[in-house]
Order: sequence, then C-alpha cells, then structure tokens
Amino acid sequence: MEAAAAPAPRAGWVHRLIAAPRFQAWAAAFPLTRRLVRREGEALFDLVAGFCHSQILSALVQLEIPEMLMGPPASAQALALRCNVPEARMQVLLQGAASLALLKRRGDGRFKLTRRGAALVGVPGLQDMIRHHDVLYRDLSDPVAFFRGEVETELADFWPYVFGGEMEAGAAARYSRLMADSQAIVAEDTLRAISLRGVNRLCDVGGGSGVFLTAAGKRYPDLSLVLFDLPEVAPGAAPVLAKAGLSDRFESHAGSFRDDSLPDGCDAISLIRVLYDHDDASVASLLAKCHAALPEGGRLIVSEPMGGGARPERAGDAYFAVYTMAMRTGRARSAAEIAAFCTEAGFADVRSPKVKRPFVTSCLEARKAG
Repeated sequence: MEAAAAPAPRAGWVHRLIAAPRFQAWAAAFPLTRRLVRREGEALFDLVAGFCHSQILSALVQLEIPEMLMGPPASAQALALRCNVPEARMQVLLQGAASLALLKRRGDGRFKLTRRGAALVGVPGLQDMIRHHDVLYRDLSDPVAFFRGEVETELADFWPYVFGGEMEAGAAARYSRLMADSQAIVAEDTLRAISLRGVNRLCDVGGGSGVFLTAAGKRYPDLSLVLFDLPEVAPGAAPVLAKAGLSDRFESHAGSFRDDSLPDGCDAISLIRVLYDHDDASVASLLAKCHAALPEGGRLIVSEPMGGGARPERAGDAYFAVYTMAMRTGRARSAAEIAAFCTEAGFADVRSPKVKRPFVTSCLEARKAG
C-alpha cells in the first residue's frame, strides 16, 4: 500500500490561495482586505513598471530638465522646443515624471520641480551616476543570461582598475570624477557614524581624489592625512586638499595594494567603498596588509554599501549586489561577512555602528589587538 501523501505545508496552502484568481477578486472587493490588496497590487505594479520608471528618470536627467525647472514652471511646449523633443512625447515624459513625484503639474498645465526633483540637482554625483546607468542597462538587457553568468559585461571595462590593470589617463579621470562626486555624501555619513577622536594620522587606502580625507581633515583640525591609491589616480588628490587648505597636513603615496605595502606610521586606515569592488582573496590580502601596517590599538574603518545579510535591503541586495556582479568582480557583503574577514586578518573589537542612511553607506570599525 502506498503511503499517504504528507499534508501540504501551511505556507504553501496560503500561497496557492493568494495566487488563485477567484480569491484575488474576492479580496479586492471585501472591505477588510481590499486596502491591503490595493497596497500590495500597487507595490507589485511598481516592480513591473520599474524599468519604465528608471528610463523616465534617465531621460529627465540627460535632457537636463531638472536644471531648466530650477526657475519658473514651464509648459511641455516650451520644454519640447528647448530639448528638441516632439511636444507630444515631451508631454508623456513630464506626466511620467510627475507621477513619480519628480515634477508637479500645475492647474495651468505647466510643470514645476518638486523637492525630490530638486534633489536630483543638489545631491552630489547623483545625476552622473544616473547617466552612467546606460552601461548597466545594456549589461542587463538579457537578465536571465546575466544571472547565468553568460554575459561579457560592458561595466567591467568601465572600471579596469578592479582587475589590477593599468588605467589610461582618460579612464582614470572619468573614474576619479564619478567617485569624487558620490563620495561627499558617503564621507558625511561615515563621519557621523564613526568618530576619529584620538586618531593622529589617517591613511585612506583607495582614497581617489581625496574627498574623504578632505571631510575628515575639516572636521578634525589636528589630524594628519595620508592617501594611498594607484599612480594614475593619486595625483588628483593634491589639488582637492590644497583647495580646502589642507596641504600642510597631507601627503600622497602612489601604489597598488595588490603589489605594494601600505604606508607605515598611521594609527588608522580607512577603506571607503573599496572592499565591495574586489573578490574575497583580494579582500583578505588587503585586510592583512592593513593589519600589518597598523600599530597595536590601530583602527580600521570600513564604509560601503552592504548586502547579503539576514535582513535583505534594497540598496545592498537589489542594486549594489547586481552592480558588482556586472563588474565581474567583488560583491556586496554583509557586515557579518566583513567582520569575519577582519577577524581572520587579526583584528579584534569589531563593531558595526548604526548609520543614518543605509542606502548611502554602512560602516564597520575594528582594532588591532594589543
């Protein structure tokens, strides 16, 4: 006699019920469930329509419409003329942007900027990142092939430094500009979460054009500032620090952490948006070099988007995880994973302070045991 089939798990029964068209129709009409059904339906539709939303955003930025609307409201006709876009299509773009709360349509039919739309102009690096997304869109044009690892992604060629190769001058400048524009807000949130009191000499590894060091130097007047980055990148920091009046406290070291030792004599090392660009072996090697370069009690500071943890988050798990996958190296790691790498490298007292905006960055701090 065949054994009776095991009863279906309750979760499976609930899912089948929710998926049933008759139940959906009933729940949408029943007073106690229809609000929930509508809310879930709208959230699901936002996911379905998300690609169109991102393209509206991209077109809005590339046409520089937010800048045009920093002044008085404008009609679709006027904006169409300025942007060389047919008026009917401009109307669709503006209506779509208004539906996303980037613009607001006035009673006279003209459009004005909302606070959210104004942030597109005001948040450093945001528009450059949106313009840069055309590369990622092309890499994701066949998402199944992408997740199967069958796509030779274009994004990997945009960041050649990740693979340890040399960068030509134009690529280095483009990389530095994009990183510098986005680093200001990262630096702000990092320094809110982690205090540098008691630190005398800070080395920012992979510090690019010196944005984080500039922010740290302004906040801590007695802090000595050291930058370590690739020979093609490091020279760009000196003018930034000079403009901020920090040249007398700043020194730059050119090199690659893959091949060279890190500068000695620093009692803190910061890695700002560095680890998630690299594979596990490179991360382990870099953290070991950080440990070797620091004195007893020296501090390690890590700040970057994190993902893969027990509580998935949109920034780390639905954006940066995909982005780093397209780069074909590195990944968005959880704080627990990074902490394990730090412990393996010899660090102790690892902690993850709470941050104001996890979609901007998350932080971790550790000390070299005495």
